[in-house]
Amino acid sequence: MKKQADFSVVEEILHKTKEEVANMHPINILLAGKTGVGKSTLINNVFRERLAATGVGKPVTQHLRKISKEHIPIVLYDTKGLELKEETQKTVKKEIFETIKNRKELGAKEAIHVAYYCINANSSRIEQMEIEMIRELSAQIPVIIVLTQSMGKPANEFKSYIEDLNLDVASVINIMAEDFQITEEMAIPAFGLKELIQTTFEIIPEETKEAFNNAQQVDIALKAKSARNWAVKYIVSSFGIGFVPIPFSDASLLVPMQIGLLAHITAIFGISMDKATITSLVAAIGGTGGATFAGRYIVSNIVKFIPGAGTIAGGFISGTTASMVTTALAMSYIEVLTIIAKGEKDGKYPDLKNIEVLMREKFEERLKRGGKGKQGNISSDTPLEDPKQKTKKKWWHRKKE
Repeated sequence: MKKQADFSVVEEILHKTKEEVANMHPINILLAGKTGVGKSTLINNVFRERLAATGVGKPVTQHLRKISKEHIPIVLYDTKGLELKEETQKTVKKEIFETIKNRKELGAKEAIHVAYYCINANSSRIEQMEIEMIRELSAQIPVIIVLTQSMGKPANEFKSYIEDLNLDVASVINIMAEDFQITEEMAIPAFGLKELIQTTFEIIPEETKEAFNNAQQVDIALKAKSARNWAVKYIVSSFGIGFVPIPFSDASLLVPMQIGLLAHITAIFGISMDKATITSLVAAIGGTGGATFAGRYIVSNIVKFIPGAGTIAGGFISGTTASMVTTALAMSYIEVLTIIAKGEKDGKYPDLKNIEVLMREKFEERLKRGGKGKQGNISSDTPLEDPKQKTKKKWWHRKKE
């Protein structure tokens, strides 16, 4: 008699998800700019869980504070005092560059990876002190100039003016972090955040991209694309040519691998997955007991989707079949998490009663598609990147050459 697992599948997924997040290489971002330019509004709309409002702010220096939150793999370094008198400005600059130097000396996980320099576009003004600050910053780390509260032609003209300064920055981006209400009937919709996410994603170190994707809440398609790319590579490497066929009755041997797969995907999405939600998703594909997760579903239902499964040879799960099942599981899970993430971003959480039905439908749909299609088609969803959003300057890559 097999020993009962210490954790249910649900508990294991939640536990392993926390482990995955804890093991991520954190992304560290410097936020610079005068008080009142909208840094907090930017943070709350770019990163999940309203980080500026709910994160813990700890002073690093007199004019620099560190904002972080448990289970979100990001650290923000927020500056203050740049709008004060010249003597204070010198102190602030000194503190910023000492912090960059000290963090770098502590290693890659502590180093600051990118800076957002925020300027209120309505001011249409950048001081000489700020120009010097940006030049000095860009010699140390990649810098994105964020023009907050960008409205109309003046904001576009201001952007052109800053670009003509030929500062060595990754990009200058006009942003409206949240809808701006003009009247009860009229509002300027938020814009520019997705461009900021895509630009940042392109220039940060490769090892920090998963953490950044976990923390950001703007580009759900980017989360889904990253999850699909990772899942495909994982499945291919796990089910190589030498994968040993296993009997249907021992299909539960796939369970540990599939739990790890779902946990990693959940970590990439970085959404607030509670026990009830995970239970609904897992129940859709076989139940919540450790040994029944994949095994029972395969034995009772999968036969109809797999040609030859009724034969003696079909009594074994080959590497190809196991890959097909696991791919269907991963891709349907990603589709459902995409829906949940979009709802969470808009403050609307899907009804748990519908999640189980949706997951089952997506899983069976993927199984049927996998049986008829080719392995190479498993990640051939609609392209998620807009070519127009590509960063104009390959600043960081060029700097390293």
